[in-house]
Amino acid sequence: MEYFNEYPEEFNDFDFDEDALIDRIKESINLIENGAAMLNVDSIDETIQLCIESDFVDEGLMLTELVLELFPFNAEFWQYKGVFLNNKFEFEEAYFAFEKSLSLNPSDVETLINKAISEENLEMYDDAIETLEEVLKYEQNNEEAFFNLGFLYERNEDYAEAVELFKKAVELDPLFAEAWYELGFCYEYTDSLDDALFAYNQFLEIEPYSYSGWYNKGIVFVKQNKFKEAINDFEVSIALNDSFSSAWFNCGVSYANLDMFDKALENIKQAVKLDKHDPTIRFTLGQAYEDLEQYENAIKAYTKSLQLDNYYFEAFLARAVCYNNINKRQLALEDINKAIKLNAKSVEAWQTKAQIERNLRYFDAAIESFQKLVILEANNFEAWNTMGEIYSEMGKWKESINAFNICTKLHPEKASSYYGKAKQKILLSENKEAFEYLKSSFSTNPNVRNEISKDFPELKQGNKTL
Repeated sequence: MEYFNEYPEEFNDFDFDEDALIDRIKESINLIENGAAMLNVDSIDETIQLCIESDFVDEGLMLTELVLELFPFNAEFWQYKGVFLNNKFEFEEAYFAFEKSLSLNPSDVETLINKAISEENLEMYDDAIETLEEVLKYEQNNEEAFFNLGFLYERNEDYAEAVELFKKAVELDPLFAEAWYELGFCYEYTDSLDDALFAYNQFLEIEPYSYSGWYNKGIVFVKQNKFKEAINDFEVSIALNDSFSSAWFNCGVSYANLDMFDKALENIKQAVKLDKHDPTIRFTLGQAYEDLEQYENAIKAYTKSLQLDNYYFEAFLARAVCYNNINKRQLALEDINKAIKLNAKSVEAWQTKAQIERNLRYFDAAIESFQKLVILEANNFEAWNTMGEIYSEMGKWKESINAFNICTKLHPEKASSYYGKAKQKILLSENKEAFEYLKSSFSTNPNVRNEISKDFPELKQGNKTL
């Protein structure tokens, strides 16, 4: 998930200027060193707040610690120290700073909220939830507490509870952008896709320049198979951040789903440029080339994917198909065998292996592969039908008929299996039964007449060709 992190900087009425803030920090230090801190504590306090808001972490922490040497029982400055330590990812020290602040002012809501952040990052999740619930005892309508609680439940994959908490946050503050964003994610994860779109649209009304918001909305459209809409949102995301490889990648996938393979290739190539070491992107590049029947280029892309991840089952399978398509069937067989070692329960892999073996005229091996396939999927019509054809090529007429018999049970409406049985009966000189099967094939598909005339021109019933 791409979490929202584009929080606006707000300095109240202070027009932020880095040099001006540095001057204020120096002035505050001078006041402390010259014994004038007591008379100027409000100015020093404001400077520390500006350090928090402008991410002057080290400078702000130093100034706060100087103040605490003078005022060790001031709860607010202990809270500031905890905030700076949180921002330095020194969560354990931050936690103790907040504990000190709360020992001096136990009901301070802001300190409790910041303490919960430390607890979350220390993986003290139950404590963080308890702390935030304490906030709600003091302030029943604190939207930040509801949001942070929702985030904790989301993190624990309790999406239903997270949704209710995020909904409460946006009810209290309809312009709470981050809450709309996380609400959209939770709805998306639980396949409440229309609700997810609504939440992301609300978020984008507030933060229209968030590339991650447009991207996530595009992903929802992909899940709804609305690929044109998805492409539009991915392209907005790219316009806002053209180095965001995931947007290029999913834009390409969406174009591929619309059979716009040239555009798909163009986008996925750009994703590869931005993220050269992602095996999935390389694999998808191979698929794009394969869609365009550029099998040599597809093989190169799949090979690169396998160099990045030599346990990539789908890449071995796809490369095997490409090798088979360009008649490099021994290489195809090597790849499909590697794929099956990684996943011996893949019907697609066994089917591909059997087809390659048939093309190599390894008929016994092909039959064995199909037999393993039908163990996994007993009602696979294509497997039984192809087995019937292979047995016929091997001269095993009865085995062929048995395979076609299973086909007619699975799909009595398909002409091919009746026609296959008819051919075997003719080869066994059982012409009467052959004619019956030919009639059945013709009744289910009149176009079989052309195949009959081509394969058996000598066959007539009375003086009429069947």
